[in-house]
Amino acid sequence: MSKTTSPWQTIAASKALAPGEFLEFRLQEKAQEPAGMPLTGFVFLDGNAPRAYLNVCPHLGIELNWMPGRFMDSDNLFIQCSTHGALFKPGTGECIAGPCQGDSLTALDVRLRGSDIQVRVPG
Repeated sequence: MSKTTSPWQTIAASKALAPGEFLEFRLQEKAQEPAGMPLTGFVFLDGNAPRAYLNVCPHLGIELNWMPGRFMDSDNLFIQCSTHGALFKPGTGECIAGPCQGDSLTALDVRLRGSDIQVRVPG
């Protein structure tokens, strides 16, 4: 059985992504559970490279941010789940504190194509 991946989706112009800012987007692919629900994600610069994750807490399956574009803890060091305070390393998505410790955010493949940022959900 071969692994399949979804197609690349343009989510923003690369010039829209600034250091310290997070861009949210909706994926064309739908969630499997609950069936048909929209999948959302976020992208940010990790150093100079864009990094993207699904906007889903591995513990409760809910969106992480507490306000649009707000994903970081008060010290601006870790991605934080607004519901139960779990902390995730921005570079790896690994949960280092909270009820989902040892789990990770779901990383999305991300690339720059021309002047666009594109993502796809790994299959």
